[in-house]
Amino acid sequence: MTSTLSTKGQLVFPAPLRKQDRLEQGQTFEIERLEEGEYLVRRVPGESEGGLVEWLLECPVKGWFQPIESESTDTL
Repeated sequence: MTSTLSTKGQLVFPAPLRKQDRLEQGQTFEIERLEEGEYLVRRVPGESEGGLVEWLLECPVKGWFQPIESESTDTL
């Protein structure tokens, strides 16, 4: 897949990649220059990424996972 650099210096991820990797507007990426003409692009995990509860809540079968309120362990 290819993308063209805009006059503003922006690159667009092709739609199939955005869909496959669930890329969304506003996500942050890190760009590293490896050598002239070669770059490495990595998505920077957001605050809500990586948690088990968030991952379960994204299950395509709605209602499959229901979080329950937990009691505080502050008094133990």
